[in-house]
Amino acid sequence: MEINTVGIIGAGTMGNGIAQACAVSGIKVIMVDISEAAVAKGMATVAGSLERLLKKEKITVAERDAALARIKGSTSYDELNSAQLVIEAATENYDLKLRILKQVDALLAPDVIVATNTSSISITKLAAATSRADRFIGMHFFNPVPMMALVEIIRGLQTSDATHDAVHAMAKALGKTPITVKNAPGFVVNRILVPMINEAFFVLAEGLATPEDIDAGMKLGCNQPIGPLALADMVGLDVCLAVMEVYLSEFGDSKYRACPLLKEMVAAGRLGRKTGQGVYRY
Repeated sequence: MEINTVGIIGAGTMGNGIAQACAVSGIKVIMVDISEAAVAKGMATVAGSLERLLKKEKITVAERDAALARIKGSTSYDELNSAQLVIEAATENYDLKLRILKQVDALLAPDVIVATNTSSISITKLAAATSRADRFIGMHFFNPVPMMALVEIIRGLQTSDATHDAVHAMAKALGKTPITVKNAPGFVVNRILVPMINEAFFVLAEGLATPEDIDAGMKLGCNQPIGPLALADMVGLDVCLAVMEVYLSEFGDSKYRACPLLKEMVAAGRLGRKTGQGVYRY
């Protein structure tokens, strides 16, 4: 299947990032959110990101204008009918994603592929709630989407080879490097990464070192471009906590228990960059 139009549900950080990556690569986009304000904010974010690329001479004025022209914002799921692939990019919440997916599943033509951008939720379980389990797949993009090269392509138990191959090819068309992953909590990258972040919070809670020294140690000692605590602030402490809670629930292994300090900071609303304070102040 050739994918030339992509529908995206959610105009937030991930949704507008995916929209930009598609539009820059020549793919038409319909970006849907619940309100005009949310759609406008997503469009403004894309415009700002493209403007920065223009100033850095990464794209031309014509390329910027063409990319923006390929994105259509809407508050109606009906607009998604022209897409060959619809990517749900709502908040990392199972009940929310399930509600959205059931709603769009009833509206889309039977041959449309539906993907979910999730970092931890079971693809098999979500697929089973739709009428197109063989045409349902996970596409885990990484933040910031326009800059990050990786996409995890996650096959549910029901995902067909044709669906996988079409989405894999589409990810490559975006200039991304896709890796194919079996369905399991956290898939590959976050299965390793988020417990490491959680352990960094245990180290911080025990007073073994300052946040700055913990991050410096991992950057300089493990050649990581960003320390785990600074990365937690970028990802969102609430997201990190939610992923750990999924692991604990799914695996039933106490090694996935969330650090009490992480829970406390989320309860205080210190979620990282998006709230102006997490481990660090912004």
